[in-house]
This record gives sequence, structure tokens and C-alpha cells, in this order.
Amino acid sequence: MRIVFVQFDDFTHLYSLCKIRSEGRVLRGSVLKVSSFLNHQLDPALIMELGKEFARLFSEPVPDLVLTVESSGIALALAAGTAMNVPVVFAKKHRTSNVFGEAYSSVVHSYTHDRDFTIIVEKEFIGNGDKVLIVDDFLANGKAVEGLLDIISQAGAVAIGAGIAIEKGFQEGGARLRANGLRVESLAIIDRMDEHGIVFR
Repeated sequence: MRIVFVQFDDFTHLYSLCKIRSEGRVLRGSVLKVSSFLNHQLDPALIMELGKEFARLFSEPVPDLVLTVESSGIALALAAGTAMNVPVVFAKKHRTSNVFGEAYSSVVHSYTHDRDFTIIVEKEFIGNGDKVLIVDDFLANGKAVEGLLDIISQAGAVAIGAGIAIEKGFQEGGARLRANGLRVESLAIIDRMDEHGIVFR
């Protein structure tokens, strides 16, 4: 697997890239499997360090809450919320029996599952004027982040940015979100990946 490193000053960046290199698997359809440390089995030490890095990157202004989508983003969002000492809210993909209040909703297309989900957040958990940081494990086509932005907008809240663990830079989501004015900080950006390896930006 061939890796190209740019300059990184922070150990967390280097360590996360090394984990992707050593444990990530490239599957068909531009899918990167990182289930051994990020979105199935979790590496707690790495997750907490990534949360601290999001807290450092988004230290000003400090958000009022961290928002993500169930389920893979929850661990990262919790780590960021812990580091920032703010609440964490996750959008649910289904209206379960314990969601009975008024809720914001948005339809999101999942690249991985190739289907639409209606994500929901109860209105009591996002307030008008709240500063919201979005955190998620992957950014590809950007649909999950756009769905969360829609919910934030419905609430009259303000998105201060998105912290992403792994961005697929060869897909259009990150570029589109940035072009629309959203601050996106991705801890690893992949420019190319195939059976020959992964090339990082």
C-alpha cells in the first residue's frame, strides 16, 4: 500500500494516517473499510485524541453542542463533546418509541447503503441561535452533513463547522460544502484509493 505524506506537525494526524494505512481496506465502489478502529470496533485512545483535535481546531467560537448522525459518528462526537465540555446530540435514522415530541427532520441519502434515511432530532435539543459543530467519521458526497445543516437551519441555529475523521477528497462533498461557506476540517483527506493503495492529500 503506497502512502504519500504531506507535512503534519501533530502526532494525532500521523497516528490516524498510520492506522488507515495498516488497518484500512479498500473495497469495491470506493468504500474504505476501517471497522477495526473507527466504525465497528473502536480504538478508544485514538477516538479520544481525535476528539481533542476537533476541540483544538474549533476552539473559537466554542460550540454550544456537537451534532452527528447515528451510529458511526457518535463515538467521535462524544469524544469532541467531552473535550469541549458541551452536550452531544445525534440525529436518529428512525423515529423510535422514545421520540414522541416535535422534531426536525431531513432526508439523507447514504452512499454506503445506497438508500435514503429520514434523520430526526427532537426540537428541545437544538435551540434558536445555538452554535453547532457537526462531527462525523466520513465525508464522501456530503449528504449526511447537508442533512444536519438542514436541521440546524430549521432550528434557527448556526453551524460553526464540520469536523471529519476521514474525507474522500476525490468525491465532491467536501469541495461543495466548502464552496457553500462551511468550514470543514478533515483529519485525513484521501485523494486516491484503489487496489494499489491509498494516497493522502
